[in-house]
Amino acid sequence: MPLPLNINELLHGTSVEWERLEFKAGWNPLDTLHTLCAYANDFHNLGGGYIIVGVGEQDGRPVLPPVGLDVARFDAIQKDILNLGHSAMQPPYHPIVVPYDIEGRSILVLWAPGGQTRPYKARLSLGRESKVYAYFIRKGSSTVQARGADETELLSLAATVPFDDRLNQRARVEDLSRDLIRDFLHEVGSELALQAATLPLIELGRQMHIVDGPDEAPFPLNVGLLFFHPEPHRFFPVTQIDVVWFPDGPGGDKFTEKIFRGPLPRMLREALDYIRRNYLNETVVKHPDRAESTRVDNFPYEAIEEAVVNAVYHRSYEEREPVEVRITTEDLVVLSYPGPDRSVRLDQLRAGRAMPRRYRNRRIGEFLKELDLTEGRATGIPKILRAMRTNGSPLPEFETDDDYSYFMVRLPVHPEALTATEASTEATTERGELESQLESQLESQLESQLGSKLKARIVTLLRNEAALGKKDISKRLGQKTISGSLHEAVRELVEQGWLEMTMPQKPQSRLQKYRLTQGKHLP
Repeated sequence: MPLPLNINELLHGTSVEWERLEFKAGWNPLDTLHTLCAYANDFHNLGGGYIIVGVGEQDGRPVLPPVGLDVARFDAIQKDILNLGHSAMQPPYHPIVVPYDIEGRSILVLWAPGGQTRPYKARLSLGRESKVYAYFIRKGSSTVQARGADETELLSLAATVPFDDRLNQRARVEDLSRDLIRDFLHEVGSELALQAATLPLIELGRQMHIVDGPDEAPFPLNVGLLFFHPEPHRFFPVTQIDVVWFPDGPGGDKFTEKIFRGPLPRMLREALDYIRRNYLNETVVKHPDRAESTRVDNFPYEAIEEAVVNAVYHRSYEEREPVEVRITTEDLVVLSYPGPDRSVRLDQLRAGRAMPRRYRNRRIGEFLKELDLTEGRATGIPKILRAMRTNGSPLPEFETDDDYSYFMVRLPVHPEALTATEASTEATTERGELESQLESQLESQLESQLGSKLKARIVTLLRNEAALGKKDISKRLGQKTISGSLHEAVRELVEQGWLEMTMPQKPQSRLQKYRLTQGKHLP
């Protein structure tokens, strides 16, 4: 049962922070128990951690090739782990145990996600007479007993599982997309990708820890729906990124708006690509006193990427507010709700030294890190500051209110690029008009080929969409309800080979969507 990440990247700390890794050259039940307890308590909402047994460490780094374990002991060790979870921890807790062969040696990886029923406590000793339990947490890369204020704070976290790691009882396991899961596993280089096509969906979800609950009533976790459902906004309204362009400034009469929805990685990448293609440009500045020219960006892409990814990572998915990117000729503003954790002070944030004590979405951060979309550990603000300085731009501005109800990042335009940005307004408008003309021409060609204007509009609409259901197609075409003619047009397009169902084995499913048939070329 492989892990849903690349084992080599895990060993070298590239996909998981070092403080979430613990290396043990041999099997030590008591030390392992205390570390499992600490990861289960997940004091900082980092997403638990990993214990790698059979690999020694030096200065916190793995010593490779690994020492390895005797394969004949694997069964006994796994029984010990199961027994520890039952008899030595309260409430019971069980990690996911996976064997691996690394450089010809056998090791065990214990994946310990943050628990659903914290706080957890573990026995101080494994002696038969020992009945004393204590709470354990992680402090940096060490496991320590929670005492004093730390213990009080840990107890206050009882039943406060982060929203992204909670069961969603309004959804079903079948709402998770196997195709999206497989794409993710292939992208991160997980060995689990080889089994993703054949494993039962519920088992695949449990291995990725995006499905939980008893066997008779399993449910997907919120993070699973956010990453592996084609339309997360069905479960979490206004899960979207709004990119708004004000050519005449916020007070002007004109603006254009583009809304991005979908699984979080796709939504992020499409929004960032749209911003880069349409609103970023480079200006070459010549100097009279030297031959070399200076090249500056109106907004450095790295700063925008960090600001938008951080907004998606740290926003609340319980609030019906989008992440908004507002662009003018003078600045680019990223706005999200609510604000940062209350442990963060604004003066520290502006200096790039803020260290939040707790993260709002522990699992979202874990998946984004595996996709190389974020580094985690409060590195976003320093990277924004560094990108703006490197580009020679004015320093960014960070803002929230006394109630921490919102968070705003403002990136001022580079002074030398201001004229170029203003000039791009006209180019953007012309590009939009050209795209509209091309779309009209395409519809006309399709109409003559298909013999129906409605069919032509449906095919034109789907050329830029992964897949849409009839309800969304109807809405995009400006219809209030799904008309009989729309039903008929979609049916005929499927029969003619223009469209295909995303769920052909369940043609009447309420989740059915349609997409352009693979390999179908438009005129």
